Amino acid sequence: MSGRGRLAKGRSQLPGGNGPPHPASAAQTELDDRDRIIDAALACISRRGWRRLSLAEIAGGAGVPILRVYRMYHSKSAVLCGFFRRIDETVLAIPLDSAPDERPRDRVFDLLMRRFDALTPHRAAIERLSRDLPADPLAALAAGAGLLRSMRWMLEAAGIPGEGLAGIVAVKLTAAAYMATMRTWLRDESPDLAPTMAALDRRLRGIERWYGGGRRDREATAST
Repeated sequence: MSGRGRLAKGRSQLPGGNGPPHPASAAQTELDDRDRIIDAALACISRRGWRRLSLAEIAGGAGVPILRVYRMYHSKSAVLCGFFRRIDETVLAIPLDSAPDERPRDRVFDLLMRRFDALTPHRAAIERLSRDLPADPLAALAAGAGLLRSMRWMLEAAGIPGEGLAGIVAVKLTAAAYMATMRTWLRDESPDLAPTMAALDRRLRGIERWYGGGRRDREATAST
């Protein structure tokens, strides 16, 4: 069952039901199918790797027609980017609870650690992807673009502008810090992820000058 939960089928979806499915039911079914497709892809990657993965195998693992996969994702890389977006949504769904005087770096730290927590159930697939993607330049390019998009949203959630020259540099440096920390995370078997936290904190300290005061801090200053 997907993390979003499965909506019970209404009478209109049963044999003999009247009319098409309710729009809300259809939307939930689409979300469920997207989750099943992503989960099936991750399971297949864990077992067989990225290079041997096929869209037909993903459809079979998800229990959906291959046409459904085609309509939603078109390619393996699109499924992978869908996974990245799902992680983004998980992280962004909970408002960042931070004090007004908290440093921008600390807010970024909290958000990136949320990402690692959300990725933990999929560590085997992430580890396999880290080995296989360099051999697939097009997929690696798509994954890189997805990573930068995700990091821009992390900075925006932390109150740090991701636009403009300084914002672009901050996004790229944050992505580099995140990926460097991921190497530690992949080996980190501690229950509290202390080595991962230490590695991330160290790397963010090295780039925090690019975060400036952060939009949130400037707005707080202007209101006083």
